[in-house]
Amino acid sequence: MLCKSHRLKAGALCLGLGISLLTALPLAAADLEPLKITDQQRKTTAEIVSSLHKHHYRDQNIDDALSEKFLKNYLDTLDPSRSYFLKADIEEFYKHQDKFDDDFQKGELKTSFVIFDRYRERISARLEKTLKQLEDDELKYDFTENDTLNVDREKAPWPATAAEADELWRKRTKADLLNLVLADKTIDEAREVLTKRYKNQLRRMSQQTGEDAFSAVINAFTMLYDPHTNYLSPRTLENFNINMSLSLEGIGAMLQSEDEYTKVVRLIPAGPADKQGQLKPADRIVAVGQDKEGELVDVVGWRLDEVVDLIRGKKDSVVRLEVLPSKAAAGAATHVINIKRDKVKLEEQAAQKAVFELSDAEENSYKLGVIDIPTFYMDFEAYRKRDPNYKSTTRDVFNLLSELAAENVDGIIIDLRNNGGGSLHEATSLTDLFIDQGPVVQIRQTNQLISRNYRSHSKAVFRGPIVILINRLSASASEIFAGAIQDYGRGIIVGSQSFGKGSVQSLQPLQSGQLKITESKFYRVSGGSTQHKGVVPDITLPDMIDPEDVGESSYDYALPWDQIHEVKHDHYFDLAALLPAIQKSHDERIKTDPDFIFLSKQQALIDKNSDRTEISLNEKTRRTEKTDYEQQLLSIENERRKTRGLEPYKTYADISEDDIKEGDDPDKEAEAEAAAAEPKKIDPAKDPLLTEAGYILLDFIRGTNNADDVKDDTKVANF
Repeated sequence: MLCKSHRLKAGALCLGLGISLLTALPLAAADLEPLKITDQQRKTTAEIVSSLHKHHYRDQNIDDALSEKFLKNYLDTLDPSRSYFLKADIEEFYKHQDKFDDDFQKGELKTSFVIFDRYRERISARLEKTLKQLEDDELKYDFTENDTLNVDREKAPWPATAAEADELWRKRTKADLLNLVLADKTIDEAREVLTKRYKNQLRRMSQQTGEDAFSAVINAFTMLYDPHTNYLSPRTLENFNINMSLSLEGIGAMLQSEDEYTKVVRLIPAGPADKQGQLKPADRIVAVGQDKEGELVDVVGWRLDEVVDLIRGKKDSVVRLEVLPSKAAAGAATHVINIKRDKVKLEEQAAQKAVFELSDAEENSYKLGVIDIPTFYMDFEAYRKRDPNYKSTTRDVFNLLSELAAENVDGIIIDLRNNGGGSLHEATSLTDLFIDQGPVVQIRQTNQLISRNYRSHSKAVFRGPIVILINRLSASASEIFAGAIQDYGRGIIVGSQSFGKGSVQSLQPLQSGQLKITESKFYRVSGGSTQHKGVVPDITLPDMIDPEDVGESSYDYALPWDQIHEVKHDHYFDLAALLPAIQKSHDERIKTDPDFIFLSKQQALIDKNSDRTEISLNEKTRRTEKTDYEQQLLSIENERRKTRGLEPYKTYADISEDDIKEGDDPDKEAEAEAAAAEPKKIDPAKDPLLTEAGYILLDFIRGTNNADDVKDDTKVANF
């Protein structure tokens, strides 16, 4: 997964690829020694290949076809923007495309290390040359020319010559400088930032070890099985264990490397970043600073573990993140977010409830309950100690259901948005609160044996209408619960297609490090997998998270969706009969709802700007594009505000603090810190998606009260 920057010295090339490659090295960097391969790495390689073949859920032959896939994936991982290798390099590498399967089974790594070393050499030479240009005061960058840069190079050809590579990098450097100028830096300041960035990257190239090469090679191979199967080196394993611990002191965010950026994958519910509210999934971290006034250190091109080390810190200290927003338009300004580090506390991840009222067209009022479940948690330590008051999702929701019953709610919304999963046991037992006895999930192992041991064992606690609210970040255990509710016809699923994480991993010890390997797959009681496809909602709501950036389908080599036999299960409501009318009412509402009109127009505008494959390197053009984009966003927002009777914003800079840089505003900062100190509150008035889920639930309640073909005990709330 980690996109690393690496390469080798000319003298060593004859060991693996032949002397003919020497003619393709006009950019050779000095003093880079070939990385050493250890006997332990050879043994670990053979061990990993054997384990994948015997134990991985995906059964595939280790043959020439897999070898060719490996080489493609390896090169794409090392050089995704096709900016460092030359065409001659690639042609020479592909002469060996059929040998990696045989090599790895024998623990042979020579050829793959040569490729890795070549990349170190290419990137080091490129950085040295670019640094000389940046430090040359005589070299001027003209932002009045009408140059353009192709920013979508995943399928572009590698440069055919050194001159072609030079031209590509002239434009890349110019684009980086212009982005900094557009972010209100002078050209001298921009050159200084880039010079520091490239010097740091160059230093890291010289510090690369054989372990870095080994991790890059092996993970490029394991990813051919699925994106969740990874080799964890001893250092990576330490980070993995820390990330799995609730006592982690940091910001509560899962990060990964993508191209040269550190990208936010998801936020830990109730963690500091989640409560602070400004950092979003798919945002890219450009720089990291310590304390409120600390210098922002540019981290573009850094190793993931080094960025993580900068972000971690002591409880109550502040980390500053300079962020390039997800789907930001070309040349968009970055903004700085201050986050106070803290522990992710189990009690702050607890489910919570709220009650609100809505009225139908006949002015009949309905009281609706909301239960927000950030994660599927269980205090295993308290459980092992036989503490009768141990916390868990199911126990907390059971108590909340009793409280909602006392308030005479007509129906309940279960909010699973951004819930990345957790305990499978809790997902099963939570389902038990809403259905009678029956299977909840099927699990198929590598040997194709199917287990149906995860079942509901008791009578349902709540029998009234429910709506399950999901989004793209609802994953794993959330998908098991939502899928079971949908299959049983127990409630309506509302929102956007879920993540699609339907596989199970285990850790296997190795000669060095461990192998995280996918060993089984989840299937719904209807037979369909939650893998890749996730849970598709019955009624779709807009989602600002792009499925091309986030979700199982965004990964190469993800396990496919498939299905097995359905298992016998009950059906509670005839949703096929109820949904057409509910969908029609929903469609009519959102046609005139200001919030949904705003979301739709905003999404269309963002998509239009982010889909461009070329950007201008003309400063005036870019500033005009930026101003036009901001004015369109301002216009869309003010349309919404007028319909709500609110005062329109005068400028784009007045829009919400989520969209602009406000790190220097002490009042806003104090507000943010105060809000982050408290658990998030459920507020339907500020959440149009939750409000619309309430109206869908209202229509569901009305439909069940009028229907004759549902069980009597499911027409009203009953505890």
